[in-house]
Amino acid sequence: MAENSPSEKSVTITDNASGKSTILPVTSGTIGPDVIDIRKLYAETGMFTFDPGYGATGSCVSGLTYIDGDEGVLLHRGYAIEDLAEKADFLELAYLLLEGELPKPDEKEAFDTIITRHTMVHEQLSIFLRGFRRDAHPMAILCGATGALSAFYHDSTDIHDPLQRMIASRRLIAKMPTLASMAYKYSLGQPFNYPRNNLKYAENFLHMCFAVPAEDYHVDPTLADAMNKIFILHADHEQNASTSTVRLAGSSGANPFACIAAGIASLWGPAHGGANEAVLNMLTQIGHKKNIPEFINKARDKDDPFRLIGLWASGLQEF
Repeated sequence: MAENSPSEKSVTITDNASGKSTILPVTSGTIGPDVIDIRKLYAETGMFTFDPGYGATGSCVSGLTYIDGDEGVLLHRGYAIEDLAEKADFLELAYLLLEGELPKPDEKEAFDTIITRHTMVHEQLSIFLRGFRRDAHPMAILCGATGALSAFYHDSTDIHDPLQRMIASRRLIAKMPTLASMAYKYSLGQPFNYPRNNLKYAENFLHMCFAVPAEDYHVDPTLADAMNKIFILHADHEQNASTSTVRLAGSSGANPFACIAAGIASLWGPAHGGANEAVLNMLTQIGHKKNIPEFINKARDKDDPFRLIGLWASGLQEF
């Protein structure tokens, strides 16, 4: 929610036991419900609020993202996700989230060049990764490698310095596909692939994940377009678990790389990003589209433990 100028609206809260009342201001955002500002509630009443899981609490003021899952609405800086997915590439969206506006052609060229030229990671990081067990989960590797970036890039670890924050954010955007592909390759026992500056962001990620030294790898344009859209769709989802974890870690003054590593640890959980892994495992289990009817019937059978991950049970009749 992006906060508008203070309004005259307020609410009155009355303690029925003592009869004392407290007036709290109400703030309106550019979109979404109004919010009650409770920052003075404890000082004036001696009471806290209780809201497990932030079910009815806005934890910050933000102009980045608005999401309404029930209505199928996702906005980044006011732009509809449908338009961004159709007309933009991921780096344009990254620039939009960082700077507040879509880049002009010269700004896009400069930003793309900066990100592309910083996709390589320090060579010793490959040695660091080889210290993991061969059967280590890729998310364990990614979490450790991301936190380790702070040991290699000392000039961008001060979270209180706007310039260092900017440098760290660009380094993370540039290097995360490289680290993610390295974690994936390590889990397969295959050699790491260096990034290539002649490829676009999504193409480069696919190349690093799937190219092998034994043969040439040509990035499928359809897969690259799909991966670009996946990056756009997952770029930001308001104050979810991993975002809140990053903010909480950052509130202590921890460096940006450590904060993002904490967010990755949260993302790993089965109730968050780990749910995507469960979907992939389910699709592997289904195997082929000819088996879909069988698995739908299994999901509808209350005595069968199989469940369709990622689909609302109420929608099974329509699926």
